[in-house]
Amino acid sequence: METVTLARNAMATRFELVLHGGNAGRLRAAGEEALAEVDRLEARLSLYRPSSEIAQVNAQAARRPVRVSPPVFRLLQHAQRLQRETGGMFDIAAAPLVRCWGFMDGGRRVPGADEIAQARQRSGFGHILLDETDFTARFDREGVMIDLGAIGKGFAIDRAADILREAGLTSALLHGGTSTVYGLGHPPDAAGWKVAIIEAPDAPRLGAAVVLRDSALSVSAVWARSFEAAGRTYGHVIDPRTGHPVNHAILAAVGLPSATETDAFSTALLVAGLEGRDAIARLRPDMRALVVGGAEQNFRAESSGITLPAD
Repeated sequence: METVTLARNAMATRFELVLHGGNAGRLRAAGEEALAEVDRLEARLSLYRPSSEIAQVNAQAARRPVRVSPPVFRLLQHAQRLQRETGGMFDIAAAPLVRCWGFMDGGRRVPGADEIAQARQRSGFGHILLDETDFTARFDREGVMIDLGAIGKGFAIDRAADILREAGLTSALLHGGTSTVYGLGHPPDAAGWKVAIIEAPDAPRLGAAVVLRDSALSVSAVWARSFEAAGRTYGHVIDPRTGHPVNHAILAAVGLPSATETDAFSTALLVAGLEGRDAIARLRPDMRALVVGGAEQNFRAESSGITLPAD
């Protein structure tokens, strides 16, 4: 049994593949093609590449319909369905709020109430008009912005896994940064891929792990990009419904067969917090969900389908 490991920097993170099979050359060729697909998707989805389809939509869609490729259009439709299902807790059109808090340009700060109110007027998928007849997207006002950062990596991992399957691979682990991982089949020496959930700074050690077999796990947390002001810590995940950073949960993890959906639902679960865990978990009958909430060391974890160690 051969093992091949490959890595590529893309989508502002590091994608890594661990591939098992009988022929190292075949494994490497399939892995390189999977990573090339991640590169192709970054060129289409990146908010920061002026030539990308999403950048073109952001620049022009307030003035005219902008045509996108069928895969990108389907992803926008999927994001629209998820926005509706989660009651707005996941929303790819919350980018004006993220920018308002300075998480896009690095100038992190607490904006005034008027500034947040203005950003909220430009935020929300309700301002995006999708036309399936010609695969176009249009905004109903200036200042609307799409950011696929909370779903794009999961989508890329799903596409990479599809390419590995099409090449005949049956055992692989695909990892996109510290946020999303997909287990294809199982490793040679186990029934599934055992993945540990990264724990929060200053929180009790969870020790939670998930076994993946043809399924994905995504983790969203508030400490990845945060800042302090006036004695408070503000995380980079914004609640699209209020315009303010999430403050009632610090970590959320979701397991499902689709990495696209785990990426999105982990963000929604972080926004929902402990009180909203059941509502999010009910959206998919096979969802595994974990959320950690609390403050000042009084942390509490609740899960469904993810086993936590006994105290």
